[in-house]
Amino acid sequence: MTTTHTIKFLPHNREIKVNDGENLIRAAMEAGVHINASCGGEGVCGKCRVLVEQGQVQGGVSEQISTEDREKGYRLACRSTITGDVVIRVPVESAVDASVLSQRYVPRRTARIRQMDLNDLKEQGLFLPPVEKIYIELPEPDNQDHLPDVTRLVSHLKLHHDEHRLTVSLPVIRKLPDVLRKDGFRVTATLARPVMDSGKTEIVNVQPGDTSDRIYGIAMDIGTTTVYGQLIDLKSGDVLSEHGDFNGQISYGEDVISRIVFAEKEGGLDRLHKVVAETINGIVNRIVRRARVDPDDIAAITLAGNTTMTQLLLKVNPRYIRRSPYVPASTLYPPIRAVDIGLDLRDHVTALVYPAVSSYVGGDIVAGVMGAGLYLDDRLTLFMDIGTNAEIVIGNRDWLACAACSAGPAFEGGGIKFGMRAAKGAIEDFSLDPATWEPMLMTIGNQRPKGICGSGLIIMTAVMFELGLINNLGKFNRDLPTGRIREDNGVWEYVLAWADETQIDRDIALTEIDIENLIRAKGAIFSGCITLLTEVGMGMADIDRIILAGGFGSYVDLEKAMTIGLLPEIDPEKVTFIGNSSLMGAKMSSLTNRIRKDVVEVTRSMTNFELSETMSYMDNYVAALFLPHTDMDQFPRLKERMAQRHGKAKG
Repeated sequence: MTTTHTIKFLPHNREIKVNDGENLIRAAMEAGVHINASCGGEGVCGKCRVLVEQGQVQGGVSEQISTEDREKGYRLACRSTITGDVVIRVPVESAVDASVLSQRYVPRRTARIRQMDLNDLKEQGLFLPPVEKIYIELPEPDNQDHLPDVTRLVSHLKLHHDEHRLTVSLPVIRKLPDVLRKDGFRVTATLARPVMDSGKTEIVNVQPGDTSDRIYGIAMDIGTTTVYGQLIDLKSGDVLSEHGDFNGQISYGEDVISRIVFAEKEGGLDRLHKVVAETINGIVNRIVRRARVDPDDIAAITLAGNTTMTQLLLKVNPRYIRRSPYVPASTLYPPIRAVDIGLDLRDHVTALVYPAVSSYVGGDIVAGVMGAGLYLDDRLTLFMDIGTNAEIVIGNRDWLACAACSAGPAFEGGGIKFGMRAAKGAIEDFSLDPATWEPMLMTIGNQRPKGICGSGLIIMTAVMFELGLINNLGKFNRDLPTGRIREDNGVWEYVLAWADETQIDRDIALTEIDIENLIRAKGAIFSGCITLLTEVGMGMADIDRIILAGGFGSYVDLEKAMTIGLLPEIDPEKVTFIGNSSLMGAKMSSLTNRIRKDVVEVTRSMTNFELSETMSYMDNYVAALFLPHTDMDQFPRLKERMAQRHGKAKG
């Protein structure tokens, strides 16, 4: 059970509970208490001095604090760790008027994290992997028994294991005679179950002796940017090892369109197929070595990726995905031998490829829908996977509708002057002193800042908008008394960190162009949701819950995402984050054949809307190119907060 501690901040009289080991300055951000900090949490600016009045914190001692002040209890908040209940006083030089903070306090909320419950799968009787091993002891042939080896094996399986409609692959026939005689006709057969009950069970491998307790599967998410894999024990359901790496295709284009263009060049398709196969093989080799399993005991690999990534892996021409009427080569794929698509696995390993719905709603989204159990739930759910391309699914067990929209690279740092992917030194959290307009920054890894990641971009834009530093068009209020708002080469910007506070020896700033790019990205996603809901005759008020998928979703401050109009305004308790839903779905398919049976029906029942050909989409998009939207009635809580602050400002 996680230990929690209470922090009381003075003079604000605000209390917050945090987990043991939480960083003090992050706790202050969570509580809405502003402490001056501009070095990202590295402890070099010395501006986040606080006084520990009761209790103790771990760390926080720095040369920035004199010996005399240390003895009094002064510490640097960014270097202090909470290990018990404490009372913290924020000195006057680091604090703002408590009444001002109270007016502007909005709790920081990230989505509740939900993971697949393996026990539920077992309790429901659904833990039935698509492959299994059966150990059998066969009677040896003699002068009275001349049954062929294959007939002997199949007959015994049918007689003792109730397996009907068995087929045997050619590689098994080739190896069976020697395998049977290696251990006195004691053998373990690997069987691949059919997708449908009417299908045939195939014997895909045989091994001498009893290896029935060793059978493994691999789940793989083939993302445009990254590829992740897990090695799964198909007897217990446990993940034995996992690893991720950048997709080798990024050298040939960062998005699917640029890769399709490259694939159209001579030799391009072969090259893109080869590099993604190499990426997958590198991950497979690492997770197999790390878990110390015999590659011969791996029976299946499940792969989920968007439509373009899938066709490139299978070496299928993706040319027509990006041309109207946007037709993929296929949405359903049969089981494939892994070696036939360039994967460094034994020739008996079956590759199970997740089906797609359309050119831009691919197997990764279908895997997410399946992994999240969306298709089995009565609640009306909005499922969102946010990245360079945002995919949206709305529905429940009775119906599902989906769409994809191009959000652009802003959420991954692209198109932002100092944008970067989430890595050490990226500004991920931000607060603003509404009296002095000084920033409070936190970076990943508590290092000096070197850029802005997507979650940080959302938070700082939302905070600046609510406090009036920028207007609903994303333009800076140039009349504010601060030197941080300035013009540089005709572009207005706000300086987040001065050069001597950064890793890059340059001022790090947020520009109006950056905010404009963010507004376009969030506008594309929000208008996609609105359009999809409108097309099915519903509105945001009908949504029971939101599921966020992808690495981006785990770090998004929900209130801030709603403030800028990225997400619809909904009770944060109704929002769930499920992480890499594509990998989750691939894992689920490795553990239960039920998913493989259901997914075919689900993909056929999902109604896809091509937003570029939906008349209302552009109107909705233009309306969303404001903070948060042209129609503030869609954001009643924010509207009320803004009205209260505007009234108090006048008063």
